Amino acid sequence: MKKLLDFVGLPVFAGVIIALALLFLFPQLREPGFLHISQPTSEQQGPVSYSRAVRIAAPGVVNISTSQKRNFPDHPLLNNPLFQQYSDINNNNPLGSGVVASSDGYILTNYHVIDNAHEILVQFSDGSIEFAELVGTDPKSDLAVLKVPRENLKPLQARRSEEMQIGDVVLAIGNPWGVGQTVSQGIISATDRGLQQFSPYTYFFQTDAAVNPGNSGGALIDAYGNLVGISTAILNNSKATGISFAIPADYAMQALEDIVEYGYVVRGWLGFSADLISQDVARDLKLQTNEGIIVTQVSVNSPAEQAGLRAFDFITGINDIPLSVNNTNLNQYINRLRPGSQINIDFIRNGKAMSTILTVGLRRPDEE
Repeated sequence: MKKLLDFVGLPVFAGVIIALALLFLFPQLREPGFLHISQPTSEQQGPVSYSRAVRIAAPGVVNISTSQKRNFPDHPLLNNPLFQQYSDINNNNPLGSGVVASSDGYILTNYHVIDNAHEILVQFSDGSIEFAELVGTDPKSDLAVLKVPRENLKPLQARRSEEMQIGDVVLAIGNPWGVGQTVSQGIISATDRGLQQFSPYTYFFQTDAAVNPGNSGGALIDAYGNLVGISTAILNNSKATGISFAIPADYAMQALEDIVEYGYVVRGWLGFSADLISQDVARDLKLQTNEGIIVTQVSVNSPAEQAGLRAFDFITGINDIPLSVNNTNLNQYINRLRPGSQINIDFIRNGKAMSTILTVGLRRPDEE
């Protein structure tokens, strides 16, 4: 027994002595956490699977099909039941997607999904189908609001657009090519992409999540099942891949509320026209910078006129936000302002820095 203790104890004793010596010679070994596996930070943490997000959001995404009434002259054959059975004159069935926006049956989709529709059918994730009523549209932002006769639906919860960052994981849920509800994954590639040729009234999230015809009007969600945007467009270029665009969810929801309450989207109106200027023009006007916009016209009895703005005033900031020569989203910013709100405008007139408070007016739909 003694021999066994000597055989085991001597190496253990020697190991303890060596360990103490190492701790004495290398103090960093005594630091807490040394040789421990570091825990991920909050930014590094994320779900391994996005199945929970899909389970949360999928019931709130619908498939949309429409029939379009073509403008044919009246003919007795059109009333023949046999002809109607085998004809597609009133049944084109364009396919798209939509998002449940309220528990009592309001649904958001793209305007181009239901444009010229004679009938609109909404299919839910459980396979059930309802006819939808068109509540209203906003072609300028490519949004439409539908209503189905259902209660207790599960609407998606919208995230604020300013919370989204480039690199955030997103999932696109829709009905691409009519194959049925499909999920694709990507990231936010840009948060404030202006597409003037498509819509001057809002900016878009750009994503590389796979989006195809039929995804239009569907949901772009985050990794936790919250609605980030309404999938709207893809870059129409045969050489382009992974470039698609979505209307931010908070803007789309505000548009829905306006359409339901007023019949149109409420947009702010300032009542002046402005343009960017070159460095040469800025020098001619004796300005120190060309980073801003110059007022070219002020409408009579407009908020701008009431605030004292004049033609050739050089605006350098709105609400303390500097206006860069590269700022392409000024129209979107102005149109998102709510009537009655007040903004501070900094400008230069005859070489003198000035400011004024402007009360935002209402842009009437017939002025758009």
